[in-house]
Formats: sequence, C-alpha cells, structure tokens
Amino acid sequence: MVTARKGRGGGGPPRPRVIDGGGGGGSMASRVAVLAFCVAGIWSAYITQGVLQETLSTKRFGPEARRFDHLAFLNFAQNVVCFVWSFIMIKLWSSGGSSAGRAPLRKYWGVSITNTIGPAMGIEALKFISYPAQVLAKSSKMIPVMLMGTILYGVKYTFPEYICTFLVAGGVSSFALLKTSSKTIKKLANPNAPLGYTLCFLNLAFDGYTNSTQDLIKSRYPKTNPWDIMLGMNFWGTIYNAVIMFVAPLLFSNWPYANGFEAVRFCQENPEVAWDILLFCLCGAVGQNFIFLTISRFGSLTNTTITTTRKFMSIVISSVISGNPLSLKQWGSVVMVFSGLSLQIFLKWKRKKVRDHKE
Repeated sequence: MVTARKGRGGGGPPRPRVIDGGGGGGSMASRVAVLAFCVAGIWSAYITQGVLQETLSTKRFGPEARRFDHLAFLNFAQNVVCFVWSFIMIKLWSSGGSSAGRAPLRKYWGVSITNTIGPAMGIEALKFISYPAQVLAKSSKMIPVMLMGTILYGVKYTFPEYICTFLVAGGVSSFALLKTSSKTIKKLANPNAPLGYTLCFLNLAFDGYTNSTQDLIKSRYPKTNPWDIMLGMNFWGTIYNAVIMFVAPLLFSNWPYANGFEAVRFCQENPEVAWDILLFCLCGAVGQNFIFLTISRFGSLTNTTITTTRKFMSIVISSVISGNPLSLKQWGSVVMVFSGLSLQIFLKWKRKKVRDHKE
C-alpha cells in the first residue's frame, strides 16, 4: 500500500536541513539519538503492520473459523486513514501557507489508478504464497529496473551491479522453487506459487510507474511536500476503492472481486478483525512519519538501509512468531537476497562518498 514514496523525495513540513551522512546539524550524540528513534519507529511500525497483515490473511475467526477473504478491503481502509492522517499533518504543519507551487489534487487522479491496482495485487498474493515469500519477491525491485534500463534505454551497468541482481534473482528463484513446509501451506487460502509471485512482480511494475510519476509531479511542482502527495494519492485511492468495493457490487450481482459490504459485515461479526485493520492502517500512517523524518534528517540512502534491514527482520519474526518455519536451504535463499541488497546499498554509499569528495 503505497502512500507517499518510501525512500525518495524531500522532507515534509516543516523542512529541516538534510544531513545525508555528513557533519553539522547538532552534536553527534543528538544525531545518533534521532537516528535510533527513526530506526525504532520504522521497525516497530512496519514489522507490526506485517504481523497484522499476515494474521488477517491466514487466521480463522469466530466460532465458524472463517477466513477474512476480503484482503483488498485493507487497501481501502489504508487509503481512508492515510487521507485523514495527511490532512491533519498538513493542517498542523502548513501554518496557513499558500498552496502556490504545490500540485493540485487533480494531478494525482491518473497515477492513483496504478497506486490502487498495484498494492491490491501485492496483498492478494498472500492468498497464494506465504508472507516471507511475498517480502522476498517485493524486495527484487532492482531486477525489472535493470532489465527495462538495459533493453529499452541501453543503460550500461557495472559488474558489481550485475552481481547484486544475480544474488537477488537467484535467491528469490531458489526460494520459490524450494518446497514450502506443509504447516505454512495449510495456512494459505489457495496455495498457488506461480500466481502469487506473478501478482508480486506485477505489483512491482505498477509501483515503478507510480514512483516515477510521483517524482515527475514533484519536479514540476517543487513546493509539493510528502504530505501533499500522500493526501492526493489517498484521496483518489479512496474514491477508486469505494467504487470497486461498494458501488460495483450494487451494479453487478455476480461481482467477482472484493465486496466492501461483506467485509464490513465480517468486521461487525468479528470485532477483533476491525481492531486489527485499524491498527494495521495506523501503523502504515505512523511509519510514513518516521520515513519522512529519516529522509529529511539523514537522506534517502539511510532510509533505504533501515527499510531493507526491516524486511529481513520481518521474515525472521514471521518464521519465529507467526509459525512459518523455513528450511535451511530457504534461509540460504533469504541470506542470498539480502546479501545482494546489502551490496547494492554499499555501492550507493561508496558512490555518494566519491561524489561528496569531489564536491
């Protein structure tokens, strides 16, 4: 569920000075304390959100032990909560400032279509593959980026960059081919690995377009801040998901997709689900706060490092706490993927250090 882009873009209002690994901006102790605060915030928010997402997709609720089959409803709820959250943040921090130079709401209607479809595919994948498999698949964003760059634009990549891609692609592929434990398979609604991974990769493709378009909006309207993007994306996302989940079922009696009315009814019959959904949405909104703070104080590269390590911890916690045991070979695949991601981050840090030295 994309709110505003994670890992790119400027800081939200107020706009503190970006300190991307270099001096200034207070004592070392205070900077370390702020960084630790950001790490704790991002880890706790998104790891908790991951646990809740996995719970809602695998647990059986009520005396009849029914599944919550309306996972797309999470996207609608996330849109609503993040829209309200960003509206409050803008009112708190804008100080009555002019909207001149900021992208109007109408600029987000097109990109919000892919921002609605992509996350829906990602969360629907949890019906077919386990949460660790979904996290690994969605960590391989560099693969389509490099493929498209090479094929369409003739971009030349360095040998270490190809090594990164090989490690990530090899790790995800080997994890997908290895046998999943019977305990994990029993928890899935409809085990179907090819379909689940296909949905994840389509999610990445739509996210790539969404992120690029957000960057374009930001470049055309330089005074647009992350809260503006979050507001615009979730305003249209709420409308689109409301039409899909509440209007379409009224118009088509055999509507094949998620039904918002049934989701609400399920929550009324199982209040535990409603509370889990609310907490899930709040974790996403609060997590965005910490991401914006991290980017504005330490830069996008630091944020990428924190979110990558968070994904690894999510897999560990899913395996230990949520009862998704991984074999030794599967752990090898996980380590392979995150070795590739770690090498990619190291290369970015190295390039940044060289660039800063030249400046």
